[in-house]
Amino acid sequence: MELRDNFKKEKDDNREHNIIFSKTVTAGKRVYYLDVKQNRKGELFLIITESKKVMEENASSVHFEKHKIFLYKEDFGKFMEALTESVSYIKENNTVDFVPHEK
Repeated sequence: MELRDNFKKEKDDNREHNIIFSKTVTAGKRVYYLDVKQNRKGELFLIITESKKVMEENASSVHFEKHKIFLYKEDFGKFMEALTESVSYIKENNTVDFVPHEK
Protein backbone atom coordinates (compact mmCIF):
# COMPACT_ATOMS: atom_id res chain seq x y z
CA MET A 1 0.00 0.00 0.00
CA GLU A 2 2.86 2.40 0.81
CA LEU A 3 4.37 1.81 -2.64
CA ARG A 4 1.02 2.62 -4.26
CA ASP A 5 0.74 5.84 -2.19
CA ASN A 6 4.26 6.86 -3.26
CA PHE A 7 3.40 6.18 -6.91
CA LYS A 8 0.24 8.29 -6.61
CA LYS A 9 2.22 11.16 -5.00
CA GLU A 10 4.87 10.95 -7.73
CA LYS A 11 2.18 10.96 -10.40
CA ASP A 12 0.49 14.01 -8.77
CA ASP A 13 3.85 15.82 -8.59
CA ASN A 14 4.43 15.19 -12.31
CA ARG A 15 1.02 16.67 -13.12
CA GLU A 16 1.92 19.83 -11.21
CA HIS A 17 5.15 20.19 -13.24
CA ASN A 18 3.23 20.24 -16.53
CA ILE A 19 2.00 23.76 -15.75
CA ILE A 20 3.00 26.12 -18.57
CA PHE A 21 1.51 29.33 -17.14
CA SER A 22 -0.04 30.08 -13.76
CA LYS A 23 -1.76 32.96 -11.96
CA THR A 24 -2.83 33.03 -8.31
CA VAL A 25 -5.68 35.05 -6.83
CA THR A 26 -5.80 35.30 -3.04
CA ALA A 27 -9.20 36.14 -1.57
CA GLY A 28 -9.47 35.80 2.20
CA LYS A 29 -9.45 32.13 3.19
CA ARG A 30 -9.64 31.10 -0.45
CA VAL A 31 -6.94 30.94 -3.08
CA TYR A 32 -7.73 30.52 -6.77
CA TYR A 33 -5.13 29.04 -9.12
CA LEU A 34 -5.49 29.47 -12.88
CA ASP A 35 -3.09 26.98 -14.46
CA VAL A 36 -2.49 26.47 -18.17
CA LYS A 37 -1.41 22.94 -19.01
CA GLN A 38 -0.77 20.95 -22.16
CA ASN A 39 -2.31 17.58 -23.00
CA ARG A 40 -0.52 14.74 -24.81
CA LYS A 41 -1.70 16.09 -28.17
CA GLY A 42 -0.03 19.44 -27.45
CA GLU A 43 -3.32 21.28 -26.89
CA LEU A 44 -3.49 23.83 -24.09
CA PHE A 45 -6.28 23.90 -21.51
CA LEU A 46 -7.10 25.79 -18.32
CA ILE A 47 -7.56 24.37 -14.84
CA ILE A 48 -9.18 26.61 -12.26
CA THR A 49 -8.58 25.39 -8.71
CA GLU A 50 -10.23 26.78 -5.61
CA SER A 51 -8.34 26.00 -2.42
CA LYS A 52 -10.12 26.81 0.83
CA LYS A 53 -8.57 26.71 4.29
CA VAL A 54 -10.76 24.67 6.67
CA MET A 55 -10.26 24.53 10.42
CA GLU A 56 -11.25 21.38 12.25
CA GLU A 57 -13.97 21.79 14.88
CA ASN A 58 -11.49 21.44 17.73
CA ALA A 59 -9.22 23.98 15.97
CA SER A 60 -6.25 21.65 16.43
CA SER A 61 -5.64 21.13 12.74
CA VAL A 62 -6.13 22.80 9.40
CA HIS A 63 -6.64 21.25 5.99
CA PHE A 64 -7.41 22.55 2.53
CA GLU A 65 -10.40 21.63 0.40
CA LYS A 66 -9.68 21.79 -3.32
CA HIS A 67 -12.13 21.94 -6.19
CA LYS A 68 -11.05 21.92 -9.83
CA ILE A 69 -12.69 22.99 -13.08
CA PHE A 70 -11.12 21.90 -16.36
CA LEU A 71 -11.88 24.34 -19.19
CA TYR A 72 -11.00 23.48 -22.79
CA LYS A 73 -10.50 25.94 -25.66
CA GLU A 74 -13.76 25.04 -27.40
CA ASP A 75 -15.63 26.29 -24.33
CA PHE A 76 -13.64 29.51 -23.66
CA GLY A 77 -16.03 31.78 -25.57
CA LYS A 78 -19.18 30.47 -23.90
CA PHE A 79 -17.53 30.49 -20.48
CA MET A 80 -16.20 34.06 -20.82
CA GLU A 81 -19.56 35.30 -22.12
CA ALA A 82 -21.42 33.73 -19.19
CA LEU A 83 -18.83 35.01 -16.69
CA THR A 84 -18.96 38.56 -18.12
CA GLU A 85 -22.77 38.57 -18.07
CA SER A 86 -22.83 37.26 -14.50
CA VAL A 87 -20.35 39.87 -13.23
CA SER A 88 -22.25 42.64 -15.05
CA TYR A 89 -25.51 41.48 -13.51
CA ILE A 90 -23.97 41.56 -10.03
CA LYS A 91 -22.50 45.04 -10.60
CA GLU A 92 -25.87 46.37 -11.82
CA ASN A 93 -28.12 44.66 -9.28
CA ASN A 94 -26.08 44.36 -6.11
CA THR A 95 -27.44 46.42 -3.23
CA VAL A 96 -23.92 46.81 -1.85
CA ASP A 97 -21.53 49.16 -3.68
CA PHE A 98 -19.13 47.34 -5.98
CA VAL A 99 -15.49 48.14 -5.22
CA PRO A 100 -13.06 46.85 -7.85
CA HIS A 101 -9.76 45.39 -6.68
CA GLU A 102 -6.92 47.89 -7.14
CA LYS A 103 -3.49 46.68 -8.20
